[in-house]
Amino acid sequence: MIAPLTCQNYINGGWIPAQSGATLESRNPADWRELVATFPKSGAADVDAAVAAARKAYRTWRLVPAPARAEMIYRVGELLLQHKEKLAQLIAQEMGKPITEARGDIQEGIDCALYNAGEGRRLFGQTTPSEMPNKFAMTVRMPVGVCALITPWNFPVAIPCWKAMPALVCGNTVILKPAKDTPACATLLIQLFQEAGLPAGVINLVQGSGEEVGRALIEHPGIDLVSFTGSSRTGAEVGAACGRTHKRVCLELGGKNAQVVMEDADLELALEGALWGAFGTTGQRCTTTSRLILHRDIKDEFTAKLLERTQKLRLGSGTDPLTEVGPLINSAQLQRVSHYLEIAHAEGAKVLIGGEKNSKGELQHGYFFQPTILDKVSPDMQVAREEIFGPVLVLIEVKSFEEAIAVLNDTPYGLSSSVYTCNLNRAFQAMRDIEAGITYINGPTIGAEVHLPFGGVKQTGNGHREAGSAALDVFTEWKTVYVDFSGSLQRAQIDNRA
Repeated sequence: MIAPLTCQNYINGGWIPAQSGATLESRNPADWRELVATFPKSGAADVDAAVAAARKAYRTWRLVPAPARAEMIYRVGELLLQHKEKLAQLIAQEMGKPITEARGDIQEGIDCALYNAGEGRRLFGQTTPSEMPNKFAMTVRMPVGVCALITPWNFPVAIPCWKAMPALVCGNTVILKPAKDTPACATLLIQLFQEAGLPAGVINLVQGSGEEVGRALIEHPGIDLVSFTGSSRTGAEVGAACGRTHKRVCLELGGKNAQVVMEDADLELALEGALWGAFGTTGQRCTTTSRLILHRDIKDEFTAKLLERTQKLRLGSGTDPLTEVGPLINSAQLQRVSHYLEIAHAEGAKVLIGGEKNSKGELQHGYFFQPTILDKVSPDMQVAREEIFGPVLVLIEVKSFEEAIAVLNDTPYGLSSSVYTCNLNRAFQAMRDIEAGITYINGPTIGAEVHLPFGGVKQTGNGHREAGSAALDVFTEWKTVYVDFSGSLQRAQIDNRA
């Protein structure tokens, strides 16, 4: 067990409290009696200080050669590897995900560091022929400026790394505003950036609520770019606010992901995918498998197997190595999931397993909800269309492959998707016809590897992608450069044609 931490803001290279002196508490979602950390209840004045530090640091950081910037990010990766178990234990305690998943969270940060360290020696532009004689044309990437990174609690190390590492390699300075449910995780992560040698003001941390700190960052005239991960509803507000002030904005939002299982699928493989996709991270992922679309020929057999395996899932604290499903993050999320079960009952869905809070024995002081499977669900029901963000899987029966794809696409979201089939033609049709940013064939609706783009369509985002080289397009501006060595005035499209 990790002793309670006293967290602070990190601004201009120093650890300081909120200017108001006010603090908030972070508690273990598996046992709310356990205090994990206290952290600053920051406000607009703290954001002002962080922005001033970041703007000052930007003037010199952007001039540091990109390979040198990248070497510091590589050192962050080495430090993450050294402290992997300590950070993983903290994630399991503060956020609640099982320790094996927490280690994966850190590994994603390590992988992100290694990948982006390489980008420091690329950051490719382009050269292209000019239409005029004795003229050279090229494009180069330029940093955007000061970036506000607003991150969620479900991947408290991986997602900040996704955002901060490419932003810094590209020459930007950043201000991280983590979720108020995981302030300790953010603190330990920023300590590693500090230890890696980043200059004062290049990376800053401001703790607090979205209503105060998040809003102050989004509306601040000194912020050039906002990168936000969260709900589609909040994302729409963030996008609107950034539009009014002409900020660049990258939104990674919700999902209502589906896994299709056809009659020719490897059912055991599909079963493993459905269990992990639906109940991994307690369903608290934007890539969670929320809908299971089953061909009618295998529905009964597959459902029976699924119920048998779901019944055996072990709930518990994330720090317990035997835990398979941890708690929900907080009481509000527990109430949200419970409310969706009320909606399911009202809509006529049938609860096959679960459907209730679990407050028995060792779980009585935590925010636990039973892994739940709903049957008799039609595509137009709320539980089939809205993001629940909990361990709730709905079953939808279809008669054909074409119907399965139509049902999968019938959602406001489009993040991850999955089709289990042994038919090669169907696999390629699915890749072509599914409306999603990620499609898996014979794999669950999990996220992307760090060297590939991550993001979606429709209400899942605003068209940008995180991870991979696509992240560079978020955190850089294109500049076109012409060098005319003709010694005379040449005017494009006017006097360069006979």
